[in-house]
Amino acid sequence: MKTTILARNGVSTKTMGLISRLVDLVPWPARRSAMGDVALSLLDGKPRVAEQVFGWSRSAVEVGIKEFQTGISCVNDLSARHKPKTEDKNPDLVAEIHAIMGPQSEAESSLRTTLLYTNMTAKAVYDALVEKGWPTESLPTVRTISNILGRLDYRLRTVAKTKVQKKPQRPMPSLKTSGR
Repeated sequence: MKTTILARNGVSTKTMGLISRLVDLVPWPARRSAMGDVALSLLDGKPRVAEQVFGWSRSAVEVGIKEFQTGISCVNDLSARHKPKTEDKNPDLVAEIHAIMGPQSEAESSLRTTLLYTNMTAKAVYDALVEKGWPTESLPTVRTISNILGRLDYRLRTVAKTKVQKKPQRPMPSLKTSGR
């Protein structure tokens, strides 16, 4: 019968639990290197086994092994991973939206927030941009325009319907009994 890497290296389940808890206590930049050290020392440098045994990310263990071997810590630029917002890519669009929404918006009556309320929908803003000469290929979708309006603190306000007033009820004439 084939022996596992853990049995061959003399690692018990208690030791695995202890290693897992200790590595979880290490702050993240150094945790990857600690994972690599454990994988090299106990698992013969096999990231797949570390994934199965400890539940660690295989790619993180691979990077950790390289960091441990070279002593150079890899730096992740997480801020470069996100997709830039439409407002950042096209600031003229934001100026046009402000020009369209300005006359149509009003502040909250109690002035507790900075939100501006409007009756215009995102579809109406999209149509107004097309009327102003923006090509439809360069415009974002209606859903994206709705997200932009939310980020610019414009809120859609429902128009209150007028209620039909009931006629006031007349008092019932009292039945007077005559003394006959």
